[in-house]
Amino acid sequence: MRKTTIAGVFIIAMFSLNIRSQSVPDWEGGFPDGCTTITVGKEASADGSVFTSHTDDSHRTRSWMDIVPAKDHKQGSMMTMYKRMPDDSKVMPSYKHEPIGKIPQPEHSYAYLNTAYPSMNEHQLGIGESTFGGREELKSDKGLIDCQRLCELMLERCTTAREAIQMAGELTAGYGWNDYGEVLTIADKNEVWHLEILGPGKGKTGSLWVAQRVPDDHVAVNANASTIKEIDLENKDYFMASDNVYKIAKDNGWWNEQDGPFRFNYAYAPESRTTLASRRREWRVFDLLAPSLELDPWSENYPFSVKPDQPVTKAMLVSIFQDYYEGTDFNMIKDITVRDENGKSVISPLANPHMPYDENRLFKINGGWGWRGERTIARWYTMYATIIQCRDWLPDEIGGVVWLAQDNVATSIYIPIYCSVTDLPESYKTPGRINGYTTGSAWWAFNRLGTLTAQRWGDMRHDVTEVWSEWQQELFEKQDSIEAKAMSLYNKKKPAGSISLLSNYTISWGEKVVKKAWELGDLLWTRYDEKF
Repeated sequence: MRKTTIAGVFIIAMFSLNIRSQSVPDWEGGFPDGCTTITVGKEASADGSVFTSHTDDSHRTRSWMDIVPAKDHKQGSMMTMYKRMPDDSKVMPSYKHEPIGKIPQPEHSYAYLNTAYPSMNEHQLGIGESTFGGREELKSDKGLIDCQRLCELMLERCTTAREAIQMAGELTAGYGWNDYGEVLTIADKNEVWHLEILGPGKGKTGSLWVAQRVPDDHVAVNANASTIKEIDLENKDYFMASDNVYKIAKDNGWWNEQDGPFRFNYAYAPESRTTLASRRREWRVFDLLAPSLELDPWSENYPFSVKPDQPVTKAMLVSIFQDYYEGTDFNMIKDITVRDENGKSVISPLANPHMPYDENRLFKINGGWGWRGERTIARWYTMYATIIQCRDWLPDEIGGVVWLAQDNVATSIYIPIYCSVTDLPESYKTPGRINGYTTGSAWWAFNRLGTLTAQRWGDMRHDVTEVWSEWQQELFEKQDSIEAKAMSLYNKKKPAGSISLLSNYTISWGEKVVKKAWELGDLLWTRYDEKF
């Protein structure tokens, strides 16, 4: 699609998007302002792992998480489906989930880590998520399945990414998709796929979707915009789609063959390609992992995936998720300067890349997203973040790991939650929003720390990263040794002992980082009294 065409689409789209954004939580300026997910093929990673990931950037989703055990279900058992709706009756903005129907239970469902968007099951199937919106006309009011429920269904019932995508197509065709356009980045021990899915339209039951596999030696990103373009359904190793993928576009005049090749993103989510809130994040991820490509930060489109300049490590992914464009022209606080003791102009220690939108106006911040500045990767309203690691050379109990951070990744630390663990620290299971502030919640420990650190970012962040950087490195370095111990037990035909070891390891580190987060917050209150 030529830029002259997209400009016209942009004008039309902005009118409708600004109307609907008034009633869609976690949207800003007419666009989804939610999550970022990065995927890595096994030949692109440093150790052969397959990665997917997710930052749950939300002002409402739940902060607690737990382990849902595997279950056997009686014949005829049904599973309740829910519609997620804003709930402002609690002490903080949240969601309520109202029953809207039921679907049959499987004979057996797998155990999984139950985050707000369920993230990994006991067979190393992992999921990341990002909302891209899509055409308003495609939002259905009839379906039973939304994004969070689909994640749950995949993890309960599937063991591979391909199986999960096929099941998603079947279930949403029969029971209907009722959400806005979403991408799920689905990884297993061998490969990772991006599934983009929308509804069939108001009053209709069904779904519209396409899935593209990330090449094994590539990385990909989704940041609230549709990124799947041309598709080749003859190449079944890399593409899948619903039967109606071309028809709906033709019937609505969103694609005509004489205009050129079919491109999914322009047919079904053209407005998502107009926003620099998404495109800048896409550029930044690719530029950090493949700087040799010299991609233009102002481009309308980027490749679906790219080959990284060097093998990708967990530490590299952590660094990317902590990024806010520091060192680039897009650093929002680069002009909030003062003179130091030598008369040199420097960024003020009070300058803060994690300002709420209305604070941007105070400092006259402007950027690719207008007065909202830039939509950075690290975000102050992240509820939790995951880097999900899948490995085919290890048994499932040991090979699957959800590296999980609470709140703003820029002031947090990722701990390992193995996909076989049977429990989490009590503070991780304690709600943090619906009941308000509590020292019993892990999320509040990190939320308080992130909020405090932002008040004098130039100084306080160093106190925080001094601790977390060392601990994060220790966790990564100790991974081999703890897994060797788990493998020793596993090889002695003691898988229960292996699971117990990993569960205790997860709980121990979870309790340790939460305790330290509270201590660091107290340190900042004391050390910087009257300086923020």
